[in-house]
Amino acid sequence: MNKQDVFIKDEFIGKAVTIKACSDPAWIGVTGLILDETKHTFLLNVGNQQKRIAKESAIFEFIQEKERIVVDGARISYRPEDRIKKAR
Repeated sequence: MNKQDVFIKDEFIGKAVTIKACSDPAWIGVTGLILDETKHTFLLNVGNQQKRIAKESAIFEFIQEKERIVVDGARISYRPEDRIKKAR
């Protein structure tokens, strides 16, 4: 199992994330802190605002132990409690 496979089964709330690609170009390059997660969305703290983004619409970049991990949102579109069993 590679680092990305292990990472996608981890808790995302509290992690910083950057949107690398998105079906909505306004999201590309946005960085925020994940406040909450549902099956289909992340709630991000971006500046002084809370914004919700659909997981399947974006590719996310996380920094974990000084290493960049890029995750396609389609791979993590599960309820957080189910992701440990289902994410591939």
